[in-house]
Amino acid sequence: MTEQVMELVQALGGAGQDEELLNTLCAVACRTLDRRLKDGLTAEDCQGAYPLAAAWLVMDWLRESQGLEGVTALSAGDISVRREAGGGEGGRLARKAMELMVPYFKDEGFVFRGVEG
Repeated sequence: MTEQVMELVQALGGAGQDEELLNTLCAVACRTLDRRLKDGLTAEDCQGAYPLAAAWLVMDWLRESQGLEGVTALSAGDISVRREAGGGEGGRLARKAMELMVPYFKDEGFVFRGVEG
């Protein structure tokens, strides 16, 4: 599955990254998702959601590691970068990845006890 995730990361804009780094990040993203899967489910059971979520995690980690959090705009001609405090929605892809996987994750949410329903 790591290879499939790596291909997705490269297709989503991670091309040109150090291959060893990408491989490591993809493996860690897969382990991160695997730990949260419901008992008995595998990555393959999640269909296309799993590799996409893992790729989004890697993309988010790469963006954060490159100091791009807060970047709200990039231009190529005459190169300009706009950075705003609180902008760029750092961690957004990671949150979207976890939301995408909710149907496949163990229920680890908030529980009310002793409340009659």
